[in-house]
Amino acid sequence: MAMNAVARETVFTLRRQIAKIEGTLPERLQAPVPGAPLDAARLDMTLVRRGLAVASADAFLRTGIERLDTALGGGLPRAALSEIHGLETRDAGAVAGFALSLVSLILKEKQGLPILWVGTTEIFHEAGLPYARGLHAMFGIEPEQLLFSEAPKLLDALWIAEEAARMTAFAAVILEIRGSPRLLDLTATRRLHARAQNAGRPVLLLRQAGEADPTAAPVRLIVSAASSASRETVAGTLAGSIGRPAFKVDIGKSRTALPGQFTLEWNPNEHAFAERTENPVAVVPASQRGADPAPAPGAVLAFPAIGSPAAGDQPSRQQHPAHRSPRRAG
Repeated sequence: MAMNAVARETVFTLRRQIAKIEGTLPERLQAPVPGAPLDAARLDMTLVRRGLAVASADAFLRTGIERLDTALGGGLPRAALSEIHGLETRDAGAVAGFALSLVSLILKEKQGLPILWVGTTEIFHEAGLPYARGLHAMFGIEPEQLLFSEAPKLLDALWIAEEAARMTAFAAVILEIRGSPRLLDLTATRRLHARAQNAGRPVLLLRQAGEADPTAAPVRLIVSAASSASRETVAGTLAGSIGRPAFKVDIGKSRTALPGQFTLEWNPNEHAFAERTENPVAVVPASQRGADPAPAPGAVLAFPAIGSPAAGDQPSRQQHPAHRSPRRAG
Protein backbone atom coordinates (compact mmCIF):
# COMPACT_ATOMS: atom_id res chain seq x y z
CA MET A 1 0.00 0.00 0.00
CA ALA A 2 2.84 2.38 0.81
CA MET A 3 4.47 1.70 -2.53
CA ASN A 4 1.18 2.37 -4.33
CA ALA A 5 0.80 5.68 -2.52
CA VAL A 6 4.34 6.71 -3.44
CA ALA A 7 3.81 5.76 -7.07
CA ARG A 8 0.53 7.69 -7.18
CA GLU A 9 2.18 10.77 -5.72
CA THR A 10 5.01 10.47 -8.25
CA VAL A 11 2.52 10.36 -11.11
CA PHE A 12 0.70 13.44 -9.80
CA THR A 13 4.00 15.30 -9.50
CA LEU A 14 4.94 14.43 -13.07
CA ARG A 15 1.56 15.56 -14.32
CA ARG A 16 2.00 18.92 -12.58
CA GLN A 17 5.44 19.37 -14.12
CA ILE A 18 4.13 18.52 -17.59
CA ALA A 19 1.26 20.97 -17.11
CA LYS A 20 3.71 23.73 -16.18
CA ILE A 21 5.89 23.01 -19.23
CA GLU A 22 2.91 23.06 -21.59
CA GLY A 23 1.48 26.15 -19.95
CA THR A 24 -1.60 24.33 -18.67
CA LEU A 25 -2.46 24.72 -15.00
CA PRO A 26 -3.30 21.53 -13.10
CA GLU A 27 -6.78 22.76 -12.24
CA ARG A 28 -7.55 22.97 -15.95
CA LEU A 29 -7.11 19.22 -16.19
CA GLN A 30 -10.26 18.74 -14.17
CA ALA A 31 -13.60 18.31 -15.91
CA PRO A 32 -16.25 20.94 -15.15
CA VAL A 33 -19.02 19.92 -12.80
CA PRO A 34 -22.40 19.96 -14.58
CA GLY A 35 -24.60 22.79 -13.30
CA ALA A 36 -21.85 24.43 -11.29
CA PRO A 37 -21.44 28.19 -11.83
CA LEU A 38 -18.30 29.34 -13.63
CA ASP A 39 -16.63 32.53 -12.57
CA ALA A 40 -15.36 35.07 -15.08
CA ALA A 41 -11.75 34.10 -14.46
CA ARG A 42 -12.37 30.60 -15.76
CA LEU A 43 -14.52 31.42 -18.78
CA ASP A 44 -11.50 31.71 -21.06
CA MET A 45 -9.71 28.63 -19.72
CA THR A 46 -9.04 25.63 -21.89
CA LEU A 47 -10.29 22.45 -20.22
CA VAL A 48 -8.26 19.43 -21.25
CA ARG A 49 -9.27 15.94 -20.28
CA ARG A 50 -8.66 12.65 -22.04
CA GLY A 51 -7.60 14.32 -25.27
CA LEU A 52 -10.69 16.55 -25.57
CA ALA A 53 -10.41 20.34 -25.51
CA VAL A 54 -13.18 22.79 -24.69
CA ALA A 55 -12.33 26.47 -25.12
CA SER A 56 -13.93 29.76 -25.97
CA ALA A 57 -14.73 30.42 -29.60
CA ASP A 58 -12.08 33.13 -29.98
CA ALA A 59 -9.32 30.73 -28.90
CA PHE A 60 -9.16 29.20 -32.39
CA LEU A 61 -8.63 30.44 -35.91
CA ARG A 62 -11.46 28.90 -37.88
CA THR A 63 -10.73 27.86 -41.45
CA GLY A 64 -14.40 28.04 -42.39
CA ILE A 65 -14.50 24.33 -43.24
CA GLU A 66 -16.85 22.80 -40.70
CA ARG A 67 -15.46 19.27 -40.91
CA LEU A 68 -11.85 20.41 -40.54
CA ASP A 69 -12.60 22.85 -37.72
CA THR A 70 -14.59 20.21 -35.88
CA ALA A 71 -11.80 17.67 -36.29
CA LEU A 72 -9.29 20.16 -34.88
CA GLY A 73 -11.48 20.90 -31.89
CA GLY A 74 -12.53 24.34 -33.15
CA GLY A 75 -9.78 25.26 -35.60
CA LEU A 76 -6.11 26.14 -35.40
CA PRO A 77 -5.12 27.45 -31.95
CA ARG A 78 -4.46 31.17 -31.99
CA ALA A 79 -1.98 31.40 -29.14
CA ALA A 80 0.18 28.45 -30.12
CA LEU A 81 2.76 27.09 -32.52
CA SER A 82 1.20 25.36 -35.53
CA GLU A 83 3.26 23.31 -37.98
CA ILE A 84 2.53 23.27 -41.72
CA HIS A 85 4.63 20.53 -43.26
CA GLY A 86 5.55 19.87 -46.87
CA LEU A 87 7.05 16.44 -47.37
CA GLU A 88 8.87 17.23 -50.64
CA THR A 89 10.58 20.24 -52.20
CA ARG A 90 7.87 20.51 -54.86
CA ASP A 91 5.32 21.09 -52.08
CA ALA A 92 6.97 24.36 -51.03
CA GLY A 93 4.64 26.44 -53.18
CA ALA A 94 1.54 24.72 -51.80
CA VAL A 95 2.77 25.17 -48.21
CA ALA A 96 3.45 28.87 -48.78
CA GLY A 97 0.08 29.33 -50.50
CA PHE A 98 -1.76 27.63 -47.66
CA ALA A 99 0.09 29.77 -45.12
CA LEU A 100 -0.84 32.93 -47.05
CA SER A 101 -4.46 31.78 -47.02
CA LEU A 102 -4.30 31.54 -43.23
CA VAL A 103 -2.63 34.96 -43.11
CA SER A 104 -5.55 36.37 -45.10
CA LEU A 105 -7.96 34.98 -42.52
CA ILE A 106 -5.87 36.41 -39.67
CA LEU A 107 -5.65 39.89 -41.20
CA LYS A 108 -9.43 40.01 -41.51
CA GLU A 109 -9.54 40.20 -37.73
CA LYS A 110 -6.25 41.97 -36.98
CA GLN A 111 -6.56 45.04 -39.17
CA GLY A 112 -3.48 47.25 -39.26
CA LEU A 113 -1.01 44.71 -37.83
CA PRO A 114 1.66 43.27 -40.15
CA ILE A 115 2.88 39.69 -40.54
CA LEU A 116 6.57 38.83 -40.11
CA TRP A 117 7.96 36.04 -42.30
CA VAL A 118 11.35 34.77 -41.10
CA GLY A 119 13.62 32.46 -43.08
CA THR A 120 17.20 31.79 -44.02
CA THR A 121 18.90 32.91 -47.22
CA GLU A 122 18.71 29.34 -48.50
CA ILE A 123 14.94 29.31 -48.13
CA PHE A 124 14.27 32.46 -50.09
CA HIS A 125 16.79 31.57 -52.78
CA GLU A 126 15.27 28.10 -53.20
CA ALA A 127 11.56 28.95 -53.09
CA GLY A 128 11.60 32.68 -53.87
CA LEU A 129 9.50 35.48 -52.40
CA PRO A 130 5.76 35.99 -52.85
CA TYR A 131 4.72 38.24 -55.74
CA ALA A 132 3.46 41.54 -54.36
CA ARG A 133 0.69 42.07 -56.92
CA GLY A 134 -0.37 38.45 -56.52
CA LEU A 135 -0.68 38.89 -52.76
CA HIS A 136 -3.35 41.54 -53.22
CA ALA A 137 -5.16 39.83 -56.08
CA MET A 138 -5.22 36.33 -54.61
CA PHE A 139 -5.28 36.86 -50.83
CA GLY A 140 -6.23 40.50 -50.30
CA ILE A 141 -2.90 41.17 -48.55
CA GLU A 142 -1.29 44.54 -49.08
CA PRO A 143 2.49 44.37 -49.70
CA GLU A 144 3.23 46.56 -46.67
CA GLN A 145 1.38 44.10 -44.43
CA LEU A 146 3.89 41.31 -45.08
CA LEU A 147 7.42 41.85 -43.75
CA PHE A 148 10.34 39.52 -44.52
CA SER A 149 13.43 38.87 -42.43
CA GLU A 150 16.26 37.02 -44.19
CA ALA A 151 18.83 35.57 -41.79
CA PRO A 152 22.19 34.14 -42.89
CA LYS A 153 22.03 31.21 -40.46
CA LEU A 154 19.30 29.07 -38.94
CA LEU A 155 20.36 30.05 -35.43
CA ASP A 156 19.75 33.70 -36.30
CA ALA A 157 16.36 32.90 -37.84
CA LEU A 158 15.28 31.06 -34.68
CA TRP A 159 16.36 33.99 -32.51
CA ILE A 160 14.47 36.50 -34.68
CA ALA A 161 11.34 34.35 -34.62
CA GLU A 162 11.47 33.96 -30.83
CA GLU A 163 11.90 37.69 -30.27
CA ALA A 164 9.13 38.53 -32.73
CA ALA A 165 6.75 35.94 -31.29
CA ARG A 166 6.78 37.67 -27.92
CA MET A 167 5.74 41.01 -29.43
CA THR A 168 2.13 42.05 -29.86
CA ALA A 169 3.04 44.39 -32.73
CA PHE A 170 2.62 41.51 -35.21
CA ALA A 171 -0.60 39.74 -36.06
CA ALA A 172 1.35 36.50 -36.57
CA VAL A 173 4.89 35.22 -37.12
CA ILE A 174 5.90 32.74 -39.82
CA LEU A 175 9.13 30.75 -39.57
CA GLU A 176 10.11 28.79 -42.68
CA ILE A 177 12.76 26.07 -42.41
CA ARG A 178 14.08 23.61 -44.95
CA GLY A 179 15.02 20.01 -44.16
CA SER A 180 15.45 18.55 -40.69
CA PRO A 181 18.17 20.57 -38.94
CA ARG A 182 19.30 19.54 -35.48
CA LEU A 183 18.71 23.04 -34.14
CA LEU A 184 14.98 22.62 -34.69
CA ASP A 185 14.41 20.30 -31.75
CA LEU A 186 11.89 20.09 -28.95
CA THR A 187 13.69 22.77 -26.92
CA ALA A 188 13.57 25.33 -29.75
CA THR A 189 9.93 24.63 -30.62
CA ARG A 190 8.92 24.75 -26.94
CA ARG A 191 10.38 28.24 -26.71
CA LEU A 192 8.42 29.31 -29.79
CA HIS A 193 5.25 27.74 -28.42
CA ALA A 194 5.70 29.47 -25.06
CA ARG A 195 6.27 32.85 -26.74
CA ALA A 196 3.10 32.40 -28.77
CA GLN A 197 1.08 31.50 -25.69
CA ASN A 198 2.33 34.49 -23.71
CA ALA A 199 1.70 36.97 -26.52
CA GLY A 200 -1.59 35.42 -27.60
CA ARG A 201 -0.47 35.36 -31.24
CA PRO A 202 -0.16 32.42 -33.66
CA VAL A 203 3.27 31.26 -34.85
CA LEU A 204 3.29 29.21 -38.06
CA LEU A 205 6.22 26.85 -38.58
CA LEU A 206 6.60 26.05 -42.28
CA ARG A 207 8.63 22.92 -43.01
CA GLN A 208 10.08 22.21 -46.45
CA ALA A 209 11.14 18.67 -47.38
CA GLY A 210 11.76 17.58 -43.81
CA GLU A 211 11.05 14.56 -41.68
CA ALA A 212 8.12 14.53 -39.28
CA ASP A 213 10.35 15.15 -36.28
CA PRO A 214 8.83 15.67 -32.82
CA THR A 215 7.98 19.31 -32.12
CA ALA A 216 6.05 21.16 -29.45
CA ALA A 217 3.39 22.25 -31.95
CA PRO A 218 0.01 20.84 -30.86
CA VAL A 219 -1.15 20.68 -34.50
CA ARG A 220 0.72 19.50 -37.60
CA LEU A 221 -0.91 19.81 -41.01
CA ILE A 222 0.71 18.08 -43.98
CA VAL A 223 -0.03 20.16 -47.07
CA SER A 224 0.50 19.33 -50.74
CA ALA A 225 -0.91 20.60 -54.00
CA ALA A 226 -4.18 19.18 -55.29
CA SER A 227 -5.37 19.24 -58.89
CA SER A 228 -7.42 22.32 -59.70
CA ALA A 229 -10.92 21.86 -60.99
CA SER A 230 -12.08 23.46 -64.24
CA ARG A 231 -13.50 26.95 -64.19
CA GLU A 232 -17.22 27.39 -63.87
CA THR A 233 -18.89 29.86 -66.24
CA VAL A 234 -22.47 30.88 -66.94
CA ALA A 235 -22.56 28.41 -69.82
CA GLY A 236 -21.14 25.63 -67.64
CA THR A 237 -17.74 24.09 -67.03
CA LEU A 238 -14.97 25.47 -69.24
CA ALA A 239 -13.07 22.44 -70.52
CA GLY A 240 -9.29 22.58 -70.38
CA SER A 241 -9.22 25.55 -68.00
CA ILE A 242 -7.48 25.88 -64.62
CA GLY A 243 -9.70 26.86 -61.73
CA ARG A 244 -9.03 27.91 -58.17
CA PRO A 245 -5.90 26.78 -56.31
CA ALA A 246 -6.48 23.63 -54.28
CA PHE A 247 -4.66 22.07 -51.36
CA LYS A 248 -4.62 18.56 -49.98
CA VAL A 249 -4.50 18.85 -46.19
CA ASP A 250 -3.74 15.90 -43.92
CA ILE A 251 -3.94 16.08 -40.13
CA GLY A 252 -0.56 14.65 -39.21
CA LYS A 253 -0.73 15.41 -35.49
CA SER A 254 -3.37 16.86 -33.21
CA ARG A 255 -4.25 16.51 -29.55
CA THR A 256 -7.95 16.56 -30.32
CA ALA A 257 -8.30 14.98 -33.77
CA LEU A 258 -7.76 11.70 -35.51
CA PRO A 259 -5.80 11.57 -38.78
CA GLY A 260 -7.89 12.78 -41.68
CA GLN A 261 -7.55 14.19 -45.20
CA PHE A 262 -9.31 17.19 -46.74
CA THR A 263 -9.20 18.87 -50.15
CA LEU A 264 -9.63 22.63 -49.86
CA GLU A 265 -10.04 25.25 -52.54
CA TRP A 266 -9.16 28.91 -52.01
CA ASN A 267 -11.65 31.45 -53.32
CA PRO A 268 -9.62 34.56 -54.29
CA ASN A 269 -12.77 36.68 -54.60
CA GLU A 270 -14.22 35.95 -51.18
CA HIS A 271 -10.85 35.15 -49.53
CA ALA A 272 -12.24 32.00 -48.00
CA PHE A 273 -11.79 28.24 -48.15
CA ALA A 274 -14.25 25.80 -49.68
CA GLU A 275 -14.13 22.04 -49.31
CA ARG A 276 -14.14 19.93 -52.44
CA THR A 277 -15.40 16.37 -52.36
CA GLU A 278 -13.23 14.12 -54.47
CA ASN A 279 -15.10 11.82 -56.84
CA PRO A 280 -14.06 8.19 -56.44
CA VAL A 281 -12.38 6.59 -59.44
CA ALA A 282 -14.61 4.00 -61.10
CA VAL A 283 -13.05 0.57 -61.39
CA VAL A 284 -14.17 -1.55 -64.36
CA PRO A 285 -14.73 -5.16 -63.25
CA ALA A 286 -13.05 -7.97 -65.13
CA SER A 287 -15.08 -9.67 -67.84
CA GLN A 288 -16.62 -12.98 -66.86
CA ARG A 289 -17.51 -14.31 -70.37
CA GLY A 290 -14.37 -13.59 -72.31
CA ALA A 291 -12.00 -16.20 -73.65
CA ASP A 292 -9.31 -17.58 -71.46
CA PRO A 293 -6.19 -15.46 -71.45
CA ALA A 294 -3.38 -16.63 -73.64
CA PRO A 295 -0.72 -18.66 -71.88
CA ALA A 296 2.42 -16.90 -70.87
CA PRO A 297 5.08 -16.93 -73.60
CA GLY A 298 8.25 -18.88 -73.16
CA ALA A 299 11.75 -17.53 -72.91
CA VAL A 300 12.45 -14.77 -75.42
CA LEU A 301 16.02 -14.43 -76.69
CA ALA A 302 17.42 -11.29 -78.21
CA PHE A 303 19.42 -13.37 -80.73
CA PRO A 304 18.69 -16.83 -82.14
CA ALA A 305 20.75 -19.72 -80.92
CA ILE A 306 23.91 -20.55 -82.90
CA GLY A 307 23.31 -23.12 -85.62
CA SER A 308 19.54 -22.67 -85.66
CA PRO A 309 18.70 -19.40 -87.43
CA ALA A 310 15.14 -18.32 -87.61
CA ALA A 311 13.21 -19.15 -90.75
CA GLY A 312 12.60 -15.55 -91.64
CA ASP A 313 16.31 -14.71 -91.37
CA GLN A 314 17.51 -17.28 -93.99
CA PRO A 315 18.32 -15.83 -97.42
CA SER A 316 16.30 -17.02 -100.38
CA ARG A 317 17.71 -19.26 -103.13
CA GLN A 318 18.01 -16.32 -105.50
CA GLN A 319 20.16 -14.53 -102.93
CA HIS A 320 22.66 -17.38 -102.42
CA PRO A 321 24.62 -16.84 -105.71
CA ALA A 322 24.91 -13.15 -105.02
CA HIS A 323 26.34 -13.85 -101.60
CA ARG A 324 28.81 -16.41 -102.88
CA SER A 325 29.94 -14.66 -106.10
CA PRO A 326 33.01 -12.41 -105.94
CA ARG A 327 32.59 -8.67 -106.07
CA ARG A 328 32.79 -7.02 -109.41
CA ALA A 329 36.09 -5.31 -109.93
CA GLY A 330 36.74 -2.26 -111.99
